[in-house]
Amino acid sequence: MEALLLSFFTFISTSFGGLFALKNKDKLHYIMSFTAGVLVGVVFFDIMPEIFNLSKQSNLDVTPALIFLVIGFLVIHLLDKLALIHAHRHEEEYASHRHPTVGLINASGLSFHSFLDGVGIGLGFQVSQHVGLIVAMAVIAHDFSDGLNTVTLMLANRNSSKKAIAMLLLDAITPIFGAISTLLFTIPNHILLLYLGFFAGFLLYIGASDLLPEAHSQHSSYKMLALTVIGVLFIFFVTRVV
Repeated sequence: MEALLLSFFTFISTSFGGLFALKNKDKLHYIMSFTAGVLVGVVFFDIMPEIFNLSKQSNLDVTPALIFLVIGFLVIHLLDKLALIHAHRHEEEYASHRHPTVGLINASGLSFHSFLDGVGIGLGFQVSQHVGLIVAMAVIAHDFSDGLNTVTLMLANRNSSKKAIAMLLLDAITPIFGAISTLLFTIPNHILLLYLGFFAGFLLYIGASDLLPEAHSQHSSYKMLALTVIGVLFIFFVTRVV
C-alpha cells in the first residue's frame, strides 16, 4: 500500500517538471542544455553505480550490462536516423534534424523507464519499508527531471504542445502501474542488469548526441554551458545526498 501511495507522488513530481517545460518553451534551448546535463548525470551517477552494485551483490558479470549499454546507444541512434531518413522522403524537415517521430520514440523510452521506476519502488518495499522509502524518495526527486525531459524532447522535435502533454501524462502515470505490477511478479537481477545497461546507452545518446548539439545549434553562451554543468550537479546531489 505504501508503494502505491508514494508512486502517486511521482505522478505529481513528473507533472510539475513537464508543466515547467511547457510554460518556458520559449527558452527551450536553455532547458535542453540543462536536460542534457541531467541525462548524462543520471547515466554516470545513478545507473552505472547501480549496475556495478547489483552485479557485485548478485555475483554477476558486469560485462553483459556494458555490452547492452553500447547496444542501447546504437539502437536509439539507428531509430533516430531511420526516422529522419523516412521523413526526408516526405518533407524537408531532414535538413533541420528534427522530426516528431524522433520525439515520440525518445519520450516513449523515458515512459518505459518511468514504469520501471515504479517497479523499483514496489520491489524496494518487498525488501523492507526502509529500502522502499529510500528508493521512493530518490525516484520522486528525479521524476521532476523526467517530466522536464519528456516535454523538452517532444517540443524540440516539433511535436505540438497537445502531444507533449499526452506523453507527459503517460510518463507521469506509468510509475503507478509499475508499482502495481510488483504485486504480480519480480524481475530477476540478471535481466535487470541488462535493462539498466541498455537504458544507460539510451540516455547517453539522447543527452550527449541529441540534446546538446541541438541546444547549441543556433547559438552558444556561457549560460548554456553553465546550465549543463548544473544539470549534472543536480543529479549528483539527488543521487548522493537525497
